[in-house]
Amino acid sequence: MASTNDELARGSDILRSAQAEVMADIDRLFDRLLPVPHDPRAPLYEAMRYAAIAGGKRLRPLLVCAAGNLFHVDRSASLRVGAAVEAMHVYSLIHDDLPCMDDDDLRRGKPTVHKAFDEATAVLAGDSLHALAFEWLCDPATSTDPFVRGELCCELARAAGPAGMAGGQMMDLAAETSNFDLPTVTRLQQLKTGALIAFSVEAGAILARIPPEGRTALRAYARDIGLAFQIADDIMDVEGDEALAGKALHKDAAAGKGTFVTLMGLERAREQATALVDQAIGHLASFGDEAALLRAIARYVVERDR
Repeated sequence: MASTNDELARGSDILRSAQAEVMADIDRLFDRLLPVPHDPRAPLYEAMRYAAIAGGKRLRPLLVCAAGNLFHVDRSASLRVGAAVEAMHVYSLIHDDLPCMDDDDLRRGKPTVHKAFDEATAVLAGDSLHALAFEWLCDPATSTDPFVRGELCCELARAAGPAGMAGGQMMDLAAETSNFDLPTVTRLQQLKTGALIAFSVEAGAILARIPPEGRTALRAYARDIGLAFQIADDIMDVEGDEALAGKALHKDAAAGKGTFVTLMGLERAREQATALVDQAIGHLASFGDEAALLRAIARYVVERDR
């Protein structure tokens, strides 16, 4: 038991240090990549910066860097891909918060973009971050290998589009008027939340030119932590603290949506999240200490602030 506790403490220290570094590095990168022009586009850039800088836990860039570390990928390349996937994630949050979607007033502890600016600016800020994600991936500064850049763009497009995040959001909208069973809710969350998480993990291997057949364990790891992450989110929606979460909670129940908690019950959902984390860590058995950060991230997804 002592060794297990020591391992957990070590993983927690590794995670805190790595997360702090990635958060600071991503903020600096966004600051450099999103300079405010001295022309009428200024409010658009201000809105993008408002949404992207100094917000969130940077889980997706952290996963890119952690996976890249397995294969000794240059950190600057991992950070550029991390900024791209975070831009895609932030775009999705801006659009999800709009009145035509989830109609939220609070995100990451501050007013949502359409509240801080206006709806039109919010739409354009989301659109621009979506486009910039691909522009940054296409830049030779991300990789000198055009095949790597092409695969990164293709995989991010797949993760963000109708076979990924956008498709999951459409299913989420339909959930308000449908009674989804557990397999359907699982599929919804694999698309809406899991697809970008999966891309983040696989991107580190793509940067290292690891062929698809060499990424099986990482794909399985990403699949499991993606589901565990969403189950933890559903638990947080039921029993979380809005001040800690930085967003409105209890909305799923009010909308009558089926969630992992409503379909499984609170305790079973918690057990399932823990089992998925254990399973995810098991997929990393072929890696040594270089996977310590990925293991710590897996534990973190079910231990986030409630």
